[in-house]
Amino acid sequence: MAVKSVSIRIEEEMLDKIGFVADYQGRSFNSHVLVLLRDDIERHEEKHGKIEGAVRPDVNVKPARKS
Repeated sequence: MAVKSVSIRIEEEMLDKIGFVADYQGRSFNSHVLVLLRDDIERHEEKHGKIEGAVRPDVNVKPARKS
């Protein structure tokens, strides 16, 4: 699966708070945002049915470490 980059506009206070929560949960900011997005997709699919395509909310946040 290809990994894409996106940028968003976000209020500084929200950015700081999300960073705080990510750190508290032992995640990077990026990994935490991915968890939030995957959880939102999962809730949507539970309510409205599976989204067809390559989107998989159950995929691990971090890729497996290389040996």
